[in-house]
Amino acid sequence: MPADITEPLCEIDDLRIGFRGHDGELTEAVRGLSLTLHRGERLGIVGESGSGKSLSGRALLGLLPPAAQCHAKAMKFHGQDLLAMSACKRRQLCGRQMGMILQDPKYSLNPVMTVAQQMREAFDLHGPKLGRREMREKIVAALAAVHIRNPERVADAYPHELSGGMGQRVMIAMMVSSGPRLLVADEPTSALDVLVSMQVLAILDEMIEKHDTGLIFISHDLPLVMSFCDRVVVMYAGRVVETCAARDLIHAEHPYTRGLLAANPPLVNPPDELPVLKRDAAWLTQSTGASV
Repeated sequence: MPADITEPLCEIDDLRIGFRGHDGELTEAVRGLSLTLHRGERLGIVGESGSGKSLSGRALLGLLPPAAQCHAKAMKFHGQDLLAMSACKRRQLCGRQMGMILQDPKYSLNPVMTVAQQMREAFDLHGPKLGRREMREKIVAALAAVHIRNPERVADAYPHELSGGMGQRVMIAMMVSSGPRLLVADEPTSALDVLVSMQVLAILDEMIEKHDTGLIFISHDLPLVMSFCDRVVVMYAGRVVETCAARDLIHAEHPYTRGLLAANPPLVNPPDELPVLKRDAAWLTQSTGASV
């Protein structure tokens, strides 16, 4: 029975992800994350490297490394209980209804396979079986949909023959061709220059409008998140310390968020030295803002 369209697209309640060291002690990388995401919403997650952003996104898709110990009170997607779902069912969701764009295509694309070969493999796994001509048409159409000028040529290219922006578009084409309900974009513009980054964001924006997709946008770029996302979650050491509307991030209250903003150099009259974050142990237990 289909879920009510008014309910959140996905919900996470008290997500905890940990790893055991050689001494057997469990270290938590994500500690008590709770959030909701609605269809057509852009939710930004920001924080330093190691704050738990990517692990949280991977947990939704069931893509955590085998060593990870993951627990949550609830984790739902479109009304379905992901925690009670079999591994086979979770795999069926990935690529069809849930997708993930990784940050650097040169590490995500197979260097010895052409773009068409890799896209064919993805489409075969997550869609109906097609003949050679139909599959070729689908691949070219998917590349054209992300505004690649010569999709026929790019389809026959190897990853090393593509620029960073072109490789990222190929990754997006593979993920969004099925019109996923949920897309996790993990630093999709980190290896790109400003102009290409804007083009990639325009493609994501177009996809959200077309499919009413919910987007979790993971980034270090606070100005970018403020301009592109609807809401922002700030993570520190695996915990959410603040959440607010993206347009209000500049007025953030938590000292950690204020420190991240201060460490972002202005384009006009930049200081000689950027301030260094002064951390407080209390940040691990405090949070500010409305419910995520």
